[in-house]
Amino acid sequence: MFRRRLQPPTRSFFLLGPRATGKTTWLRQHFGKARWFNLLQEKEWSRLLREPGLFRQEVEALPAGTWVVVDEVQRLPGLLNEVHDLLSHDAKRVRFALTGSSARKLRSRDVNLLAGRAASRRFFPLVGAELPGGTQVDDLLRFGGLPAVRSEPQVRGRVELLEAYRDTYLAEEIRNEGLVRSLDGFSRFLEVAALLNGQVLNVTGVARDAGVSRTTVQGFFEVLGDTMLGSLLPAWRPRARVKEVANPKFYLFDTGVARTLSGRLRDPLHATERGPLLEAWVLHEVRAHLHDHDVGGELAYWRLPSGLEVDLVWQRGDRRVGIEVKGSERWRTEDGAGLRALDEAVGLDRCLVVYLGDRRLKDKEIEVLPFWEFVGELGRLFPA
Repeated sequence: MFRRRLQPPTRSFFLLGPRATGKTTWLRQHFGKARWFNLLQEKEWSRLLREPGLFRQEVEALPAGTWVVVDEVQRLPGLLNEVHDLLSHDAKRVRFALTGSSARKLRSRDVNLLAGRAASRRFFPLVGAELPGGTQVDDLLRFGGLPAVRSEPQVRGRVELLEAYRDTYLAEEIRNEGLVRSLDGFSRFLEVAALLNGQVLNVTGVARDAGVSRTTVQGFFEVLGDTMLGSLLPAWRPRARVKEVANPKFYLFDTGVARTLSGRLRDPLHATERGPLLEAWVLHEVRAHLHDHDVGGELAYWRLPSGLEVDLVWQRGDRRVGIEVKGSERWRTEDGAGLRALDEAVGLDRCLVVYLGDRRLKDKEIEVLPFWEFVGELGRLFPA
C-alpha cells in the first residue's frame, strides 16, 4: 500500500483520473464506511440501469452525515441529476464522492455537472514523494508510476501488468464505451502517439504515420484528453522580441504506459529514451504538486525556431520559473543556453535544471538540481 498525499475534501467532490491510478483504493482508505455504488460491477450497473429510481430511494434512506461513493459515474451519467437535486435540497445531510475516468461521456450526454456544488480533484500515478526511498530513476522511467506496477517486484510481472493495462484500455474504455469508430485505426494511432511522447505535435505527420485522416487524429487526441491518458502542453508566447514556436507538445500520463504503447516495454531503457522520459516525469511531478497543494499557475514550454528551448515554464501572476531537464549525469554550461535566452528576453524568477547527476551545482543564475533533490524541494520551488 502506498500512502497518497491527496487529502480528502470535507464536502462532496469529483475525483477524476485515469484507470488504475488508485482512486478506488484511496477512497476505500478514507471512506471505508460509506455507501458504495460501484458501477464497474456489471450487477450494480445493470441494476441501476433497469431501475434508476432505486439510487435516490436508497440514498434518501441513509442516516444523516453518510458519505456516498459512486465509482466510475460516467457509466450512468444520469445519476448526476439525482445527486444535484439531493445536494440542492441539503448539501450536508449526505455527501458524495464521485469518481470518473472519462469526461467525454459526461459532456456528450450534456449531463448535470452539479453546477459547482461539488469540488473537483485530480488523481495521478504515484509521484516521488509517495514512493519508497531508494527507488531508481531509470526504474521509474522504464515502468512508470501505476500503483499495481510499482507493487510488483519482478520485471516479468510488471511487463504483464502494463500489457494487460494496454489491452484492457482498448477493450473496455474504448470499444465498450463506443468512444471511437475504428479500433484498428485507434490502435495504430496509439503506437505513433507513444513514439512522439514529449515532442511538438504535428497532427498531419501523425495522421500519415497512423494511416488515418487528419480529422480522425484530432478526434483521437481528444479521446486521450477526455480519458486523462494524454495531455497537451501549450507553447508559451510571452511577447518576446523573437518569434516562438506555437504548436503544443503531447505527453502520455505515465512513462510505463508510453513505453508499452510504443512497443519498447520488454527492452531495457535505451539511452535515447532517458531524456524525453525524464522530461515527462518532471512534468508529471510538477503538475501533481501544483494540483495537490493548490498552488495554481499555468504550465507551458518555450522554443525558438533556432532550436533554443526551455522544457517547462511555470507562471502565476508576475512570477515565472523556467525548468530545463537533462537526462545525463554531467552538467555543461552550454546546456543552459535556452534558459539564459528566455531569462534575457522576459526575465525569470528562477532558472532550474533537473539532471541525473548526484551533486547540486550553481552556474551563475542557473540552479542545477539532482532529480531527487528537485522532487524533495517542490514545495519550496513552487510555494502555495
